[in-house]
Amino acid sequence: IAADGEVLAKFGRLVGTCCLDTRCSAEVLRAAERTRTISSQLAIVARVKAVTAESKSSSELLVSNAQNLTQAVSRVLTAAEAACVKGLRQPPPDSEEAEVAAFCMEWRKNLLWHRAKESLNSARDELGLRKARARPEPTLIATVQEHPPQGRSNKEHHLPTGNMSLFQQGH
Repeated sequence: IAADGEVLAKFGRLVGTCCLDTRCSAEVLRAAERTRTISSQLAIVARVKAVTAESKSSSELLVSNAQNLTQAVSRVLTAAEAACVKGLRQPPPDSEEAEVAAFCMEWRKNLLWHRAKESLNSARDELGLRKARARPEPTLIATVQEHPPQGRSNKEHHLPTGNMSLFQQGH
């Protein structure tokens, strides 16, 4: 889980560096740094717990850190959504930034398509106002769960595919 958090922190840093809006960029970079810090803490706590005797307090600390990481990852992806909506600058071709930007732009295209469909096809009330949505908008969290971006090397540069436990709680 800690390694998955590191990957998502790197994803956040890459989105943050490509974001056109300085406020969104700062928010994504802050969230990514917090995620990286919590991932490191979780890795340290897990290593210490692995070599020490089983105790309830160490287990609770491990679970607490994992929950904090889940929240931090959620913040990274929420901030990345805002950055994608605001716009990303064109990164250098054949770079990690280009892979991340392509992934984010695909999500943004799906979001805009969804919004356009909803505005055209949604049910309206007697005043002509759109009724509440029947289907939720696509989120970056769901997109990462369904179709993680793949990098050059499956071990080094991809968002986690096998263990999506970071997203299972609360979302």
